[in-house]
Amino acid sequence: MSVDPMAYEAQFFGFTPQTCMQRIYIAFQDHLFDMMLVVEGVMLKKLHGVPGCKISPSQIRKCTEKFLLFMKEHFDKLFSKMEKMLLQLVLNIPKNVLLPEDRVQEQYPYSQEEFQALQDELQQLQQQCRAEVALQQELLAELEEQKVVKAELEKILQCFDDLENICREHGAGNFKESFAFLTQSSKKLQDVLKDVEEKSKKMEQHDQLM
Repeated sequence: MSVDPMAYEAQFFGFTPQTCMQRIYIAFQDHLFDMMLVVEGVMLKKLHGVPGCKISPSQIRKCTEKFLLFMKEHFDKLFSKMEKMLLQLVLNIPKNVLLPEDRVQEQYPYSQEEFQALQDELQQLQQQCRAEVALQQELLAELEEQKVVKAELEKILQCFDDLENICREHGAGNFKESFAFLTQSSKKLQDVLKDVEEKSKKMEQHDQLM
């Protein structure tokens, strides 16, 4: 069998020429074996009806095997010639023939250096795409966080709106003014509480002295 990979022929036919020749060889060989079995069977039937025949089935089998070996040797020689002819004249694409799908290479030829430059540029573009995808993922995550913060802010605003409505229902006027008034009142209460605590301490000290 040929050792030439014949990759261009495989691209055109969809199979390697060597595979084709191997299948043809196996098909012929199987047919030869089957034919010899048929011949052996016919000989056994013919000799079985001959009176006084001293040829045994084992002898016929030995003769069949010898004849099969003889035929196989000659078949291999003939097939070798046939294989060489088919690979050269039938299953071979001439060097000057360009397949339709490869004509773009004839229109746009490039050197090894140009091909390497394209490979480097492609690698850079792939890295940029990966970086863009990573950035997009980060932006999406940040957007999700902003959505959560926005929802919390809307809850807070809704809470203030509810408080303002409550203040209006109870005649407290503007919510901002009411909130400022509550802040001032709270501060006054804190001052009063502090004053009471100081007076309480003084009274305790006075009682201790008494």
